[in-house]
Amino acid sequence: MELNLASEVLSAYGFTKEDTTITQIGTGLINRTYLLTPLAGQDKFILQNINSSVFKSPWIIANNLKAISAYLSLHDPDYLFIKPLPTTGGMQMAHINEEFWRLLPFVPNTISLDVLTTPKQAFEAAKQFGKLSRLLDDFDTKSLQATIPGFHDLALRYAQFAKALAKAPEFVKVQAEKQIEDALNHKHILDYYISYSHRNDFPDRVMHHDTKISNVLLDEKTFDGVCVIDLDTIMPGKFISDLGDMMRTYLCACSENETDLSLIKIRIPYFEAMIKGYLSEMKSILTATEKELILFSGRYIIYMQALRFLTDFLNGNMYYPVNYAAQNLDRAKNQFKLLQEIAINEKELQDIIAENLN
Repeated sequence: MELNLASEVLSAYGFTKEDTTITQIGTGLINRTYLLTPLAGQDKFILQNINSSVFKSPWIIANNLKAISAYLSLHDPDYLFIKPLPTTGGMQMAHINEEFWRLLPFVPNTISLDVLTTPKQAFEAAKQFGKLSRLLDDFDTKSLQATIPGFHDLALRYAQFAKALAKAPEFVKVQAEKQIEDALNHKHILDYYISYSHRNDFPDRVMHHDTKISNVLLDEKTFDGVCVIDLDTIMPGKFISDLGDMMRTYLCACSENETDLSLIKIRIPYFEAMIKGYLSEMKSILTATEKELILFSGRYIIYMQALRFLTDFLNGNMYYPVNYAAQNLDRAKNQFKLLQEIAINEKELQDIIAENLN
């Protein structure tokens, strides 16, 4: 157990250091996560510290989850929605020593993966993210607030890039010359999105916004999807946020830290499985405009992430942790290569989409 874990955190949920064991788990970079195991043999729990430097208003997260949980309990009571458990005082979170904590039920016989290794896993994950959005299709998105304002706002990210470019030292701009050119040449992605953004059939939906494979629980034996987890970023958004983030993180076997760009390739079977899984839940509610923008969702999110990495490099690596000075530049190169691969494989990818929309 971490030495600075205050006993008040445990007592807020009716536990003590003497009657539990605590192990830090997870590979997430934002929140600290622990497995809490009562020595009396009761059910296990997940204890999580909310990073308030990222989530400036943790109560917004709590209120969003409370509203969604109430809706699902009424309309789909059998759906497994992992909501925080109340403190002994009935609060949605514990606020201890200027830190925010929550306790979640541990789901037995499940696993979360850091890396996709089979198309089935891509199918099951995409199906789970699609299912959550489908079940919330009639939910009033206006009752939710943004937990990270502007999180997937490409116009904002482009403006941040332009500002960083204007202020960056000349030697930095020389080093990033090719990636700056790529960023400017792909601005048509933002322009294309803006041309669609005010259409009546391009609605705001309840989106997870962080659809990497580790945010889905799978059955530990069958790898069937069980439920979606890590709901801090659940908030109103366009469908492209979830589907695009899946494309960005599922389609290549390499992570965004890979520097050998020749390895950045799209795995067509994974794309097909992901599209099948997502549309098995979402096809019935997607509008004509949304169906038209399915592949574009990948372009949108990949370009946005490339901009964010490049912007951070131009700003002197102020946001993303780095192991060497040019790492964010290398990450940007990686994402621009993935964007290129979308274009190279466009016809085959569009054919797969069309087949699954029929």
